[in-house]
Amino acid sequence: MLVFRGLNTADNKPVALTIGNFDGVHLGHQAMLEQLKAAARQLALPSVVLVFEPQPREFLTPQAAPARLTSLREKLEFLVTLGVDRVHVCHFNSSFAQMSAVDFLHAIKDRLLARFILVGDDFRFGNRRSGDFALMQQVGSQQGFEVMSMRPVLHNGVRISSTAVRSVLADSDLSAAEGFLGRPYSISGRVIHGDGLGKQLGFPTANIQLKHNRPPLCGIFVVRVRGDGIPSMQGVASLGVRPTVKENGNPVLEVHIFGFSGEIYNRHLRVDFLHKLRDEVKYVDLHSLTQQIEIDAQNAKQWFIQHDGL
Repeated sequence: MLVFRGLNTADNKPVALTIGNFDGVHLGHQAMLEQLKAAARQLALPSVVLVFEPQPREFLTPQAAPARLTSLREKLEFLVTLGVDRVHVCHFNSSFAQMSAVDFLHAIKDRLLARFILVGDDFRFGNRRSGDFALMQQVGSQQGFEVMSMRPVLHNGVRISSTAVRSVLADSDLSAAEGFLGRPYSISGRVIHGDGLGKQLGFPTANIQLKHNRPPLCGIFVVRVRGDGIPSMQGVASLGVRPTVKENGNPVLEVHIFGFSGEIYNRHLRVDFLHKLRDEVKYVDLHSLTQQIEIDAQNAKQWFIQHDGL
């Protein structure tokens, strides 16, 4: 898969295009990409995905923007596995936000050479979200590109969307999240140096760098860890602000990997969230915290025994 910054294309060949945030790359997104690839094969065109970074709401209303499900790197990793030919990452800034809906359509036609465009049935675009599917069809008929909308994908009668995934994660319903995503919810990132407290307490942790300061879930979790030369391993993780350790801290993802003692700084790991054990709690002292960590580790190991084969 090729990745390009902006709307500039590498050649003069027309493409089959889909546009969106693709946050989470859930089963609805996956169905859209399968439909895109099928249309691309029929038309003998490369399949191309256009995403925005930052996501528009993160730029326009940063304080009100929803929690991010996937970083850009995670999103691209998932898109690779889904077999699209090319991804364009468009930097969303003030000039792009002010672009009219018609100008946006002309840009993707003239610069990306879109001949076929597939979007969700609720897709909106352009300044103040003024553009819709009807406008896209109208301009497409004038400019010579075909437009198709994707029907909603349902799971247990619920429309699959990034909003739905965030909602069930906020409720700690990891099973429902897996049903929407087609895989366990995960966070991946580089292992960075922490404050060494876990090792001091007898539970050394891998500290995973978070790209966004508002993860969609928090608490203590049973997890599986993999990546960068690390085989799939079991563990227990804390995702949150560590109230016992720091006042008003930023969220931190710390993972204690069972039976692992190697050097993993700077490696890129993926953490699959399998089951929530409890919420974060502020303990009176570090001794009380250590006792609880021991209980959490034992409960996580017991969970794996009961769910052997997952």
